[in-house]
Amino acid sequence: MNLPRVTNNNVAGLLNKDEIVRETAQQIMKDFGMFGVEITFSGDVDQAYNELHLQLVEQISLLLERNYDLLLSVLYQVDITDREIDKTTRELPHYNHVEIIAHQVIVRDLKKVLLRRYFKTRQ
Repeated sequence: MNLPRVTNNNVAGLLNKDEIVRETAQQIMKDFGMFGVEITFSGDVDQAYNELHLQLVEQISLLLERNYDLLLSVLYQVDITDREIDKTTRELPHYNHVEIIAHQVIVRDLKKVLLRRYFKTRQ
C-alpha cells in the first residue's frame, strides 16, 4: 500500500471511502472535543467535507472572537502550522482566513488517519 500524497486540491478525492471519512470525522471530533468544542457528523459521507468544514468555520470564528488562546491550543493539538496556512492561502485564494484554517484541520486529520492506516497495514 502506497501512502497517497495529500494536497489542498485532492483532499475531497481522498475522502472517497466511507471508513476513511468516518475516521477523519472522528479524529476532528476528538481533537476539538478535548477542548470542549463540539463538532458532529451526520454520517452522510457524500457531504462530509462540506458538513465538517461549515461547522469548523463556525467554531473557529467563535473561538477567534471569544477565546483566542483556546483556538491556539486546538490548532496546536491538530498540528496546524503558519506555513501550511500560508501555502493554502496561495492555493485556495477564494477561501477566507477562517475557511483556510478549517480546511487545514480537515487536511491534517485526514493525513493522521491515512498515516495510521498505512502503518497498521505494515505490521
